[in-house]
Amino acid sequence: MTPNYSRIAVLDIGKTNGKVVVLDSATGAEIAVARTPNTVLKGGLYPHYDIDRLWSFTLDALRSFAREPGFDAISITTHGASAALLDRAGNLAMPVLDYEHEYPEDISDAYARLRPPFEETFSPHQTMGLNIGAQLHYQKTAFPDDFAKVATILTYPQYWTARLTGITSNEVTSLGCHTDLWNPRDARYSSLVDTLGIRDLMAPIRSAFDPLGPVLPDIAEVIGLTREIPVYCGIHDSNASLLPHLLDRPAPFAVVSTGTWVINFGVGGDLDHLDPKRDTLANVDAYGRAVPSSRFMGGREYETISGEIGQVDKEKVASAVEQAITKRLMLLANVAPGSGPFPGKSARWVNAQGVTPEERYAALCLYLAMMNQACLDLIGARGPVIVEGPFALNDTYLTLLAALTNREVIAVPGSTGTSQGAALLTGIKPPAGAERRVTRSPVSGLDAYRRAWHAAMA
Repeated sequence: MTPNYSRIAVLDIGKTNGKVVVLDSATGAEIAVARTPNTVLKGGLYPHYDIDRLWSFTLDALRSFAREPGFDAISITTHGASAALLDRAGNLAMPVLDYEHEYPEDISDAYARLRPPFEETFSPHQTMGLNIGAQLHYQKTAFPDDFAKVATILTYPQYWTARLTGITSNEVTSLGCHTDLWNPRDARYSSLVDTLGIRDLMAPIRSAFDPLGPVLPDIAEVIGLTREIPVYCGIHDSNASLLPHLLDRPAPFAVVSTGTWVINFGVGGDLDHLDPKRDTLANVDAYGRAVPSSRFMGGREYETISGEIGQVDKEKVASAVEQAITKRLMLLANVAPGSGPFPGKSARWVNAQGVTPEERYAALCLYLAMMNQACLDLIGARGPVIVEGPFALNDTYLTLLAALTNREVIAVPGSTGTSQGAALLTGIKPPAGAERRVTRSPVSGLDAYRRAWHAAMA
């Protein structure tokens, strides 16, 4: 029997920001929200997330929302590429490592020799700590005394579930997001788990849809709950954005989940043509199925370049696109190094002398659309393209993406789809949300611009 929840509280921790949001189950609308930066502390063993601050923020937000507007259940979603290591008392044995931390070369080289082949994990080699296996190898190798205290390893959403309920678990959407720890074809742990000697440390695997238990009594008292509130297992954030479409849309289609990262899912595709050298991989959806995927750090790149450009007159951007195309004004990859479909490339401007801020902004939107089309092509994406998150509000990017792909582009309104997707874990039905279809119309000179852009990238 499906629970009858009116309001769902979601803890949604992205790489850049964390938030607690209360969603109306009938409409999917955010009726209350609190936000905080997700800060990284530089001291200690290594750079790590300020977990104490995030926890305090979470309790404060839940306490406020328990009074008004109230909520009936809690769900969790977080960014990937993070794991929490607990001691026997259930506390953190080691800080939750920031995945952008660079490891010593000898440790990275040693890990490269022992990680499983792409054909087993469909997880490409990543820089820094973007493979969780690399994080665990680094923590175990560089800090053996601290690692010896580890009793349980949790994927990141499930760490927060465990803090709320006392019940430890792992879940496949986080295990399957470029960790090196998961074999998506066979739906089991990869050989790396035994290579690292951590199989006995891995918490039991539970479904993202499982209600693990009520909020612990002492925490419920702090929050001010007057009845038992169930907490659901939780899900990787990009897979949370994907979930609503899996429930009500026939394959094939693509989902472009935008945030700090732009994650592209080719639903209904296969894993046979993925290129690990170009940041393609298999993600695993909430039902445990492998989904061909690709990605680039588009949100970070947008913030970086738009910050350098400064204020622009958005009314002039449409005509600026025409000028950027005519002048062959180009931004080339990669603004954020270490990921994406064009490895080893360094960002540079072409034909940028004397151009206006609006023209630079237009070239940035062209860059994002070009990168996104490349990512979609690499995974053989078919059918309509659904854009979730902040980029769904960028009309210039949407228009260019529709023209480049010559496919229907559907923009899903709202700041992010992750919270809404996480709420669906509780069994509520997805609301009939508004979708904005972007007109597919040719953009003059775009095909020639695309050829020139790729030639410059070669």
